[in-house]
Amino acid sequence: MAQIIDGNLVAKITRQYAADLVAQAELRGISPGLAVVLVGEDPASQSYVRMKERDCAEVGIKSFDYRRPAEISQAGLNGIIDECNSDSGIHGILVQMPLPDGLDAEEAIARISPKKDVDGFHPLNLGRLVRGLPALRACTPWGVMAMLDHYGIDPAGKRAVVVGRSTIVGKPMALMLLERHATVTVAHSRTQDLQAVCREADILVAAVGRPHMITADHVKPGAVVIDVGINRTDSGLVGDVEFATVEPVASWITPVPGGVGPMTRAMLVLNTAQAASVSD
Repeated sequence: MAQIIDGNLVAKITRQYAADLVAQAELRGISPGLAVVLVGEDPASQSYVRMKERDCAEVGIKSFDYRRPAEISQAGLNGIIDECNSDSGIHGILVQMPLPDGLDAEEAIARISPKKDVDGFHPLNLGRLVRGLPALRACTPWGVMAMLDHYGIDPAGKRAVVVGRSTIVGKPMALMLLERHATVTVAHSRTQDLQAVCREADILVAAVGRPHMITADHVKPGAVVIDVGINRTDSGLVGDVEFATVEPVASWITPVPGGVGPMTRAMLVLNTAQAASVSD
């Protein structure tokens, strides 16, 4: 049976490190702050924002709420971002996705100051990742790397397959693994013979948003399996990986819930703390 990669444990350690950075910043007269922009009434987004704000409070980061109705214009949203960009008391800006129809998410992301882009989505920060330069990094893949490090799983020389090609997870995940000297393949729903491609992986990352898409037939015996998927079903939250059949095959596996999800939030507060630490 696979050993469990405990995201809750690693997230707790990460938040403690963030709290230490916050304390150091406060000694220099800096009080780290995160602006959370939530547009509309999506229940999942509201729940997620509450958890993020709770994490911020735990490590000593101030939260600034900007909640607006779904009818807000693009100009109105841009104005909020501009206000946060110019506020020296705000070190991180989070625009909760997805935005309601009619709003341009790419325009909103690009408007955030790269130095306050704690989600790591800004084109400049993604470009710096491509170049191998320091930058604020996308929270979910950065959290996956933190989990691998904690459990001593070294990607160097390994075959890694990332199933999913989004700019939020798949692409930056592939770049981070490549940076750590893995040989990386990016696969997706249209990849021919996906099972065969996945079975080549020493490290398999599933990030497609389809419940139980990855089964035991996709997994090489002894592979490390990272399940990024969080899918709401009638039976509760499930991942992209069929845990019950894959666990006996893999060497390490992340559960859902309790795997990658807590790490995404933990890396957000860490990014905010780090942004504040270099703001002066």
